[in-house]
Amino acid sequence: MSSWTPFPPDAPEYDFAGDRLEANWAELHAGDREPFPAAPALQDAWRAFHQGDFGQAVALADDIGLEAHAVANKATGIYATYLEPRDARKIACFKEAAERAEAAIEAFPDDPNAHYFLAFNLGRYSQNISVVKALKQGIGGKIQKSLQRALELQPDHAEAHTAMGLYHAEILDKVGKLIGSMTYGASADKAMDHFARSLELTPRSPIARIEYANGLYMLYGDDRYEEVSDLYVAAAEATPLDAMEYLDVTAAQAELE
Repeated sequence: MSSWTPFPPDAPEYDFAGDRLEANWAELHAGDREPFPAAPALQDAWRAFHQGDFGQAVALADDIGLEAHAVANKATGIYATYLEPRDARKIACFKEAAERAEAAIEAFPDDPNAHYFLAFNLGRYSQNISVVKALKQGIGGKIQKSLQRALELQPDHAEAHTAMGLYHAEILDKVGKLIGSMTYGASADKAMDHFARSLELTPRSPIARIEYANGLYMLYGDDRYEEVSDLYVAAAEATPLDAMEYLDVTAAQAELE
């Protein structure tokens, strides 16, 4: 990509130089269960990600190759979700990450994050072109298959549980209970189970609360408004650990304004 919108200059600085990256790794990656990398170059790519330099994270990762697929695809997806203002570029980012993830699945079929980041970026792509249009293109099945495989390989992958909850909720919201259940196997009970598991695994995660709230509203509307509001307030009041969480928290705060 030729240019990247920078991380907000008035945001806090997140410094993971030296040993601080490894010291904080377990908490930073509670959601995606990515193992701490041994290679210094890959560590630097993750430092760039956690500090909010998403373009640098992708550049460093691409220099390494497919071994760095997770940081490249997470950085691309988070950047496009929160910082890229142009719709066409946003969609291109998600497509680029999905293509990289498909190559990573070929190279590393037993890596849960190869499958998860395919689903994550296809999910964001679907939201941007419209979920109904994406379902007509067969993307829903790819997302479900990828998330199922990620969870088979890593049952405690909190972000995959969140994404699977959203998969069920968004399908029921867009196509209805009858078609959603018969055609796509979508279920409100399954959605709630996955959201609850994600919060159990990552109880302080802002994004787990945000997406749980979104899923609740899609499934139950104003009937669960108080719970939706409480989840958003909790996300907005969270203390971010890194640049990604800062963007999550800022998004929750914006919804409450």
